[in-house]
Amino acid sequence: MRISLGMVRFLPGRTLISDATASDRISACLAEISSWMTAHQLKLNPSKTELLFIPGDSSPGHDLAISLHNDLISPSATARNLGVTMDNQLSFSSHVANVTRSCRFLLYNIRRIRPFLSTQAAQVLVQSLVISRLDYCNALLAGLPMNAIRPLQMIQNAAARLVFNLPKFSHTTPLLRSLHWLPVAARIRFKTLMLAYKAKNGPAPSYLKALITPRTAPRTLRSTSTARLVPPSLRQNSYVM
Repeated sequence: MRISLGMVRFLPGRTLISDATASDRISACLAEISSWMTAHQLKLNPSKTELLFIPGDSSPGHDLAISLHNDLISPSATARNLGVTMDNQLSFSSHVANVTRSCRFLLYNIRRIRPFLSTQAAQVLVQSLVISRLDYCNALLAGLPMNAIRPLQMIQNAAARLVFNLPKFSHTTPLLRSLHWLPVAARIRFKTLMLAYKAKNGPAPSYLKALITPRTAPRTLRSTSTARLVPPSLRQNSYVM
């Protein structure tokens, strides 16, 4: 069983902690998790435990390393969590490259059997295997520049041409409209808005609802009926670790 421990974030505080102190605290936390798992017939595998260090203004240095079961775990440039490859710069370039590579392989295999499929069957196959991969956790890509997600858009264009069995350089805008497929950038925005709507009005986890604050105007304005939200503050509370 593989357990994803997520990220340990060092919030900006008034007192900077040393690399050794941060390493000791993370190691102690992992030791407690390992003890709990052992008591519940589980095992924390050190060989599958990854350390992803995302630097900040008040974060420890790059020499941070943790120990687990006498094994030393050093920071890596990327870490995989629930199928998403995260990098230490949060550019998601590795994730986009991995998704693009897997989708190209799937399109290649579908193209080999495309002469034996109808248009409807090809659409169902492409949507279930390729488009679903483009949509998986795509809300994490919100805010990235267009050139970062362009490889994903090229995959969607190739998928649309494959459904209609058209040449490589065919115009894809009418194809996407016919298939009722939003472009990749619009799909990311739609996913983000849907999550915000569910967090405000629908069945959403409590930790997401806690992040949503409706905006209340001091007086009646035309924007009162637009259900706007309060933008999150970029400033965080101070913590001494």
